[in-house]
Amino acid sequence: MIEKILSIDFLISTLRLMTPLLFTAMAAVIGGKASVLCIAYESIMLCAALGGVLASAFSGNLIIGMLIGIASGCIVALIFGYFVLYLNAPPLLAGLALNTLGSGMTVYVVYLMTGMKQDTSTLLSLKYPIINLPIIENIPIIGRLLSGHNLLVYLSFLSVLFVWFLLNKTKLGIHIRAVGTNPSAAASVGINVNRTKLTALLISGVLASFGGMYLSMAYLPYFTTDMTAGRGFISIAAQNLGQGDPILTTLFSFIFGAAMSLGNISQSFRLPAQFASMMPYLFTILGVWIRGYQLTKKEMREKKGLIGRKTLKYGK
Repeated sequence: MIEKILSIDFLISTLRLMTPLLFTAMAAVIGGKASVLCIAYESIMLCAALGGVLASAFSGNLIIGMLIGIASGCIVALIFGYFVLYLNAPPLLAGLALNTLGSGMTVYVVYLMTGMKQDTSTLLSLKYPIINLPIIENIPIIGRLLSGHNLLVYLSFLSVLFVWFLLNKTKLGIHIRAVGTNPSAAASVGINVNRTKLTALLISGVLASFGGMYLSMAYLPYFTTDMTAGRGFISIAAQNLGQGDPILTTLFSFIFGAAMSLGNISQSFRLPAQFASMMPYLFTILGVWIRGYQLTKKEMREKKGLIGRKTLKYGK
């Protein structure tokens, strides 16, 4: 098993499995910076995955499929934003409601379009192309690792650069961070807080939509019900563990992708299928526990420092 983990095939599998996590984790980074973290990423990914498949199948055009997929995901993001920002609904409840709606609605739409309740395998939907990098593909080992992936694998890493540039080098990014840090101060200098947060949600919806479309138009050639399998929540965990930093969040997305790949490898050793399924969630729980422990220790140190300063000030 160790040999398989250290093999080039394991790294290739990890890169492909982390792609939807990375897209959605970058979406969560933007939402987190705007202090409006969307809990509805599962629904966004599912709707985008199904919308892209159906549109590409009936139009025969990949671009149309992509645009409809993005639009489907963004509609969910806008609905979430409307409930949270304008109706003051609790984000957790709004997100869970949309996730439940998305799960059931996609099953119903699949049944309407195909007569089946499980998948769209009867439709001839299109896939994003495989990209072979010139020159690099001929380099031993490195060529196998870096070349021959689906287009969305490369776009997921470009999304990291996009998010970093957006948040740190653009006026919109400054506004997003401002409304997330201190909305009252941002409003006092003329920034429309709700509109900026809604814009952040819309951008995050686009990124999460690509994560959903990867599952149904790259990793698999069709849509299956509930195919996100908790990836939206795992992506939020990656963003939280990465503390909203695009680079650190990418690292944790890689770790969770490796956990999924490890689960797949375990099946070749006749381990129960449930063991393979639980691996990414086990890593997620472990990571969240470590992060919670770190925050608790930090809070305790700050309290001790505050008590120490008061003792020095009042001499008691």
